[in-house]
Amino acid sequence: MDSEVHTSDSNSKRFNVEDLNIEILPVIYEIIRSVEKDNHHDNAVKTRDSQDCSQKVLELQKRLDQARAEIRMLPGIDYSKEQQLNHLEALKTQLRLKQELLQKYRYMYPFDIQKQ
Repeated sequence: MDSEVHTSDSNSKRFNVEDLNIEILPVIYEIIRSVEKDNHHDNAVKTRDSQDCSQKVLELQKRLDQARAEIRMLPGIDYSKEQQLNHLEALKTQLRLKQELLQKYRYMYPFDIQKQ
């Protein structure tokens, strides 16, 4: 179990949620704007606008695929909910035991008491 904790700690130092680079809202906004544009009577302009919109949709798809790939790199993402909850309970138990030990050691007499 300690090796699992150590492994997940080393992975979390490499990549965590704050490192995710998911910026899809600007692309979605551009797609909506291009769809809402007034329809021009010129077919060439309509075709160009349609191609621009298609390019923006492809860019959105690319960013979503990149986000999925980054999310798969997060530590613990491959564990089921039950496994994550069991791991969380084990960590909480470890924390409680360590806190109890700290309290116990805090009120112990120091070992280097000078004898008179």
